[in-house]
Amino acid sequence: MIEEDKKFTLTLYPLSMSICRMPPNAPFPQWVKGIQIIFISHTPDELCVICPEVVLPKGIPGERNWRLLRIEAIFDFSEVGVLYTISKAFADANVSILTISTFDTDYFLIRDKDLERALAALYKAGHRVNILKEK
Repeated sequence: MIEEDKKFTLTLYPLSMSICRMPPNAPFPQWVKGIQIIFISHTPDELCVICPEVVLPKGIPGERNWRLLRIEAIFDFSEVGVLYTISKAFADANVSILTISTFDTDYFLIRDKDLERALAALYKAGHRVNILKEK
């Protein structure tokens, strides 16, 4: 169990991200091949692609202007409370989030318009944020 007052370091990526919803029978999107950061989920209801906004082809509907934060730690599957500890800071600041969990760690998507408030909430809660610069 993670203590509620545990502090984390997160990394903010410089990319603007998009969240796309496509029909469940849509083919695998070839336009994401070779992209360094993508998240894809497929359910009976949808094919969801989260990718850098710059690679999203015209005509693909999606939510744009999201920013990506990564927790800089690798967690065992038995650890409890990791998402809660960070998402509580966002909830206290009234910031909507989308979370993504991978095998190693967790990511948060924050609307670009809420980013300043989200970062302030993380700092206030005692977390640290590394801000990557565009290459």
